[in-house]
Amino acid sequence: MTAVYLAPVYLIVNICLMLQIYRWLRVCNTLFEKTWVRGIFFGIYIFLALSVLTAFLLPAGCLQRMMKLICNYWLGILLYMVLAVLMADIFYFACLHTAGDILQRYGNGTFQAMLGGVCAVFIFGVSAWGSYNARVIHVTPYEITVDKDGGKISSLNVVLVSDLHLGYSIGTCHMSRMAEKINEQNADLVVIAGDIFDNEYEALENPEELEEIFRSIRSKYGVYACYGNHDIEEKILAGFTFGEKGAKKSSARMDEFLERSGIRLLKDEAELIDGSFYLYGRPDVSRPGRGIVERKTADGLMRELSKDKPVLIMDHQPKELCELSAAGADVCLCGHTHDGQMFPANIVTGAMWENPYGYQKKGRMHTIVTSGVGVFGPNMRVGTIAEICPVKIHFQ
Repeated sequence: MTAVYLAPVYLIVNICLMLQIYRWLRVCNTLFEKTWVRGIFFGIYIFLALSVLTAFLLPAGCLQRMMKLICNYWLGILLYMVLAVLMADIFYFACLHTAGDILQRYGNGTFQAMLGGVCAVFIFGVSAWGSYNARVIHVTPYEITVDKDGGKISSLNVVLVSDLHLGYSIGTCHMSRMAEKINEQNADLVVIAGDIFDNEYEALENPEELEEIFRSIRSKYGVYACYGNHDIEEKILAGFTFGEKGAKKSSARMDEFLERSGIRLLKDEAELIDGSFYLYGRPDVSRPGRGIVERKTADGLMRELSKDKPVLIMDHQPKELCELSAAGADVCLCGHTHDGQMFPANIVTGAMWENPYGYQKKGRMHTIVTSGVGVFGPNMRVGTIAEICPVKIHFQ
């Protein structure tokens, strides 16, 4: 319902932007005063502004996939259009009040056209960079020491990935690059900390090829995963989900996809690996998924495990970190935040999460939050990176 309430705001913002951009274009060239040119401009803008709703209403198929891609790029461009136009208007009115006579005398229209040109370069440049940057997968390494005996394992090379968001924006090409990066790390264990899917299983363009890519990942102890808040079958409109009331459920097809891909899904359960350490996969705190009514508490899950052995936790959202630390967990590996994904969102994530990104220590427990591999919503990353995180864990 949030999307319904925000719809008028979205429409008002787009109407204001459309009129402002047209005013700038008309100042730049009198051609935009012609009726047919004006009609083309307004038609294109309205098409882009309504692409979000069009993609939501279209039936599954090639046309819907194309519209989803268009609207995902459009949402990112729109953010920087708003920022650019807002800053340009503030600058213009400041100049108008401090040097209004000079502007009127020597070319107010020219000054407005110059501002519009600067905005256009900024919007195009940032959007193009963000689209490219989202496709570059970085390697961000960490090294930690757990003060417990690892049995026959003195050190463990864990590769953490998260937030793949397989669907309209992320497909086989991006996953191939991810698998190549992982295989370069000589991993003992690969963990996927949730949001493998992007809410709609139908959005997977080539499931068989994706399964083959996941099976190509090399790891001594295998690939494990837990579910996140987007591993749920729900329709999405501009980042807001529309689903049935009541419990949110993952799709059986998602479970089957992971099984065919050679990925072991942990649903509020632990796996004792090589008799040396535990890996525990927690269901998502807000959408626990199919077959789970309520996830176990930090104390509840730790009571099932021997605290003499190292305990590694996969938990999609970096919540309850202090509770896990107090209960005796040693390492917590998370995702979800995307590190904000796009400026300026990455500035405010610190106020929302115990650990918004990177490494923090909570008591005796090490926490690592990755910015993720994929994207959600806008098909861009600005001020953040897509990454995999090799984590070298030493036991003593």
